Amino acid sequence: MAEYITITTPVSRTMLQPLACGQQVRLNGILYTARDQAHRRMAQLLAGKKKLPFSLENQIIYYCGPNPAPAGRAVGACGPTTSGRMDAFTPALLSAGMAAMVGKGERSAAVIAAIRRHRAVYFATYSGCGALLSQHVQAVRLVCFGDLGTEAVYAFAVRDFPLIVAVDARGGNIYEQAGQA
Repeated sequence: MAEYITITTPVSRTMLQPLACGQQVRLNGILYTARDQAHRRMAQLLAGKKKLPFSLENQIIYYCGPNPAPAGRAVGACGPTTSGRMDAFTPALLSAGMAAMVGKGERSAAVIAAIRRHRAVYFATYSGCGALLSQHVQAVRLVCFGDLGTEAVYAFAVRDFPLIVAVDARGGNIYEQAGQA
């Protein structure tokens, strides 16, 4: 089994700096979920100079729309959403204090530049493994935008949630490295 680094939320930019693309991470603490519509609302609030319903400072957003919980579980399948769908909103959320995000797939050049500028990190997690990922979620709480259903913002209490550093704070990009192999 490959070695991994364990980090706990909230995360500081200093904590994220040593991470390098390709490293495996296990996350503990609170992981916020948000998809397209929640991102749109947060970006609109920020553009209107309004306060967000929760603080993004030093937090991680997981691009995920969780399924309802089966009996005895905190959540149903909770696999990652394609990250590029959030690219239009990501720079604003990074400016508002978000330290990292989790999803699947490549990011735009503008988002990678914003990641470098804000010394943030983009993590990927295992696509197609939503049921397996749900086993790392111990509790779920609705945070805001409940009218959006699965696209609302939820707080996941996670333990050893598996991540891979896809874009590090220096702009190292696992997707570019994979293309050079």
